Amino acid sequence: MRVIGLMSGTSYDAIDAAAADLTIDGDRLLLSPLGLITRGYDEALRTALGAALPPAATTLAEVCRLDTRIGQAFAAAAAEADRELCDGRAELVASHGQTVYHWVADGQVHGTLQIGQPAWIAERTGLPVVADFRPRDIAAGGQGAPLVSIVDRMWLRGRPGAPAALNLGGIANITAPDGTAFDTGPANALVDAAVRELTRERLTYDIDGEMAARGTVDEGLLAVLLGEPYYARPAPKTTGKELFHLPYLRAALTGYEDLAPQDVVATLTRLTARTVADAVRSVHASEVIASGGGTRNPTLMAFLRAELGGKVPVRTSDELGLPSAAKEAYAFAVLGFLTAHGLPGTVPESTGARHASVLGSITPGRAGVRVPAPEGGGPVRLVVDGRER
Repeated sequence: MRVIGLMSGTSYDAIDAAAADLTIDGDRLLLSPLGLITRGYDEALRTALGAALPPAATTLAEVCRLDTRIGQAFAAAAAEADRELCDGRAELVASHGQTVYHWVADGQVHGTLQIGQPAWIAERTGLPVVADFRPRDIAAGGQGAPLVSIVDRMWLRGRPGAPAALNLGGIANITAPDGTAFDTGPANALVDAAVRELTRERLTYDIDGEMAARGTVDEGLLAVLLGEPYYARPAPKTTGKELFHLPYLRAALTGYEDLAPQDVVATLTRLTARTVADAVRSVHASEVIASGGGTRNPTLMAFLRAELGGKVPVRTSDELGLPSAAKEAYAFAVLGFLTAHGLPGTVPESTGARHASVLGSITPGRAGVRVPAPEGGGPVRLVVDGRER
């Protein structure tokens, strides 16, 4: 089956559309990457989205407008991916949508909201769309994140040692060797917020880690940041920009207003590296396979390797055949494929759910939804482009 996976992360800067051929072969799921396109939100939409996100107040009218406009943007990306990557032969779209709220209270996730109305995607492409992946896991008592954990487990199954998969997006998450998965804390979220604030929107992120590389880590500020209670909570756990947002950062910087911008960014980058490294040590990983936008920040990657003291190798998923920039979009293509075949897309020990669940809701395409049921119990291993892990 030819599937397009759509993803926009907590940085809400662009939509990734990755296409793949997916085939079940016994206990293996074979994935052949067909490519990735990335299309940024137009500035007006990005500004409107940012203005509506917590801790800002918003209205149901604005949520409706954003749901429609983001759905239309996802539809355009899907149509382009079908045309440019699939020669017009895609069979399914899997859309993560745009997370706008993750309702966490007292360590338990009670709800989540991803917008980007899938009807626009189905109408534009004519294809069935699987969307709204996270709520089913939450209804089963899970955290609803990180959902890529099932893909990580299938992909790294049989790899020597105790590999952990790491994603460095707006929030960092890890899939441990034993299958436990959790958000470690901010990856780029606070760094991006600081860069935008300190450069007065001249920059939106630390390009190539240059600001952090020029700065010096302030140990006092780092200690304040590390005092965040979230880091000490046991897994499974999940977080987001509901916690790690600009007002949170401004409060943390009280008393440090005279720090040079590059020192603030260096300290926040070290915070990400420290909290990720602490998580890696806690799960006794023998190596880290990293993906996501943070892998393109050489300062962050250098800080992470330094925090691990050279004892745990850090590789990118590119080295194993799965493009790091596209990994989450490919992961949701897999999740959509599993849903279309009636197969569970979660592992209970990863999200803390009571049981595994078939995820998402399906919006039919022009021809409805026609997928043959798989034989046997479904795949347990993921093979990317013929490369066994």
